[in-house]
Amino acid sequence: QVQLVESGGGLVQAGDTLRLSCAASGIFFSAYAMGWFRQAPGKEREFVATISWGGRSILYADSVKGRFSISRDNAKNTVYLQMNSLKPEDTAVYYCAGKNGYARENINDYRIWGQGTQVTVSS
Repeated sequence: QVQLVESGGGLVQAGDTLRLSCAASGIFFSAYAMGWFRQAPGKEREFVATISWGGRSILYADSVKGRFSISRDNAKNTVYLQMNSLKPEDTAVYYCAGKNGYARENINDYRIWGQGTQVTVSS
């Protein structure tokens, strides 16, 4: 059974730090590019970051560049999103997702999705 399970969300204040984790099972994790996306209330789901299977190719949305960092541990079948200097506009449900092939920003390329974890940043 293919499964992605996110964790690490919560309620924090502006300027705080959070680290999200996404544990994968039922897939050959090392073969997948992994991405993080987010969806704020009333908005479409948007790209946040992606990392290639080996970690050598990484892309970020402009809105998080310099504040967020994506990484992965293939031995643990887990991808992380380190979020620093959080802002109220980062408030959203954060989803991890997986795709075969190259790391890309296009949400439609991702076939495997987790249920999401809520991140709320108060001002």
